[in-house]
Amino acid sequence: MATRIGVVTFPGSLDERDAQRAIRVAGAEPVPLWHGDHDLRGVDGIVLPGGFSYGDYLRPGAIAAVSPIMTEIVEAANRGMPLLGICNGFQMLVEARLLPGGLIRNAHQQFIRRDQRLVVENAETVWTNRFETGEEIVIPLKNADGGYIADAETLDRLEGEGLVAFRYAGVNPNGSQRDIAGLTNERGNVVGLMPHPEHAVEPGFGPDTPEAMRSGTDGVRFFTSALHALADAAA
Repeated sequence: MATRIGVVTFPGSLDERDAQRAIRVAGAEPVPLWHGDHDLRGVDGIVLPGGFSYGDYLRPGAIAAVSPIMTEIVEAANRGMPLLGICNGFQMLVEARLLPGGLIRNAHQQFIRRDQRLVVENAETVWTNRFETGEEIVIPLKNADGGYIADAETLDRLEGEGLVAFRYAGVNPNGSQRDIAGLTNERGNVVGLMPHPEHAVEPGFGPDTPEAMRSGTDGVRFFTSALHALADAAA
């Protein structure tokens, strides 16, 4: 039986179909989930996709973080289920307190879209084990509220405990403190990041690379990492 990864749709989600496609490309079965339900449909992992849930009213991700299905998602994540939050999904994770800190308006006050270089800081999570620590990858980025913030004590703890999963390389596109692009929880099953790995899974549709235009596929390893971790756990 194929591994089943759920993708939640909220009002204003934009990238749930892309996330489903990425899961399929990686070799798993994508399972649509609805924000108003309390049923995770027996999935093995979950992706919270990018977009503008509830129009980013109040704060990006704040309303989605208290949607009905998030009760089950938080409980499942606390039990160890793999959970990936992408862009707006990352915002939901911090609003739900599954990851610390917050995300605010980009420092230059503008929406940004670019192919972003990242350094993999932690390659031992459920979602990053197919990478190497210190490896540089390129993942598309598109956000208006991607500036990561936290108090100094939290930032020091994240650094000291190896909970920074990704860091911006070359340029900090949104003013995130300490160039933080993504985080993991202590257990390594919950990961959130602002860039969009689901947009870099197939040649011809990803970021440009020195080899060819739109040939970047670094994003697919997020999803194959989860499949690898789930297979190991089941063995």
